[in-house]
Amino acid sequence: MLKDLCLLNGTSGDETQVRDYIINEIKDYCEYSVDALGSIIAFKKGNKTPSKKVMLSAHMDEVGFIITHITDDGYLKMHPVGGIDPRVVIDRAVQIKDIKGVIGAKAVHLLSDDEKKTAPAFSKLYIDIGAKDKAEAEKYVSLGDFAYFSSDYNEFGQDFIKSKALDDRIGCMLMIELIKSDLEYDTYFCFNVQEEVGLRGASCTSYQVQSDISVVLEATTAADLCGVSGGERCCVLGNGPVVSFMDGRTVYDKSLYNLAFETAKENQIKIQTKTAVAGGNDAGAIQTSGKGSKVIAVSLPCRYIHSGASVVKKSDIEETKKLLKAFLPKLYD
Repeated sequence: MLKDLCLLNGTSGDETQVRDYIINEIKDYCEYSVDALGSIIAFKKGNKTPSKKVMLSAHMDEVGFIITHITDDGYLKMHPVGGIDPRVVIDRAVQIKDIKGVIGAKAVHLLSDDEKKTAPAFSKLYIDIGAKDKAEAEKYVSLGDFAYFSSDYNEFGQDFIKSKALDDRIGCMLMIELIKSDLEYDTYFCFNVQEEVGLRGASCTSYQVQSDISVVLEATTAADLCGVSGGERCCVLGNGPVVSFMDGRTVYDKSLYNLAFETAKENQIKIQTKTAVAGGNDAGAIQTSGKGSKVIAVSLPCRYIHSGASVVKKSDIEETKKLLKAFLPKLYD
């Protein structure tokens, strides 16, 4: 399922393929609706109706690019959709609808000394689809079309997975599996759109659901790389799910944070925290929507996030499933 989800294209505002796939997977296991922005709000009936309303959340969209201009000689200019480092996109293969292309930049031996010292701005990059001129390019591509990293899903090394869109198709997969399982308590699930451009989908779904407690399932930045040590590593692949105390958008509920670690200890489940206050996710919108909600984020450590070659480890996925199985029933008490 994770491979299927990751290979679908669905940047912010263009999540149709992902939404259709998810609906097909969950339609026989829950009630669901699609809001005006395109997010899925699902309700799974459990064996009991709790006094507290609990919602799980993940986002369907991925980072990508949108075409803004076609040059006279047939190259496509683009703008990033979501937070993408321009250093990770040069020479990457991309796809626009069924058209293949490659992101190009000025050759290194033509750069000035000053240009060599800095990453190029997106305004200096372009997509080459092999068109001879603007007229030919316009036969295949229109302004406003989305471009995606063209990336295979590969398993390598000791249980590692490489793919685009692991952020946050992992969260979507985990929620689909929970919806298909027998749940002890009634639970809401929100598959949100447009997280990568400002948590927009979550602002709408959380306002509608009005949960008391919300669990955001995500992927988060790991920097366990050569030459990086201590707290700068942020989180580590192989050390289990990441439960954050704070990020750039959210101060997480301390009681939920402590409960997650207590639950992991009781059940001998690997768990770690994020040793940096950085980034953000849908919790930032959920926490302050409507009457407000207690929030916790449970994330998969992910190397090279927001690129065409993000990397996670299978064992972390399994540890996350164990944590959710033990942790979620405690939220309804």
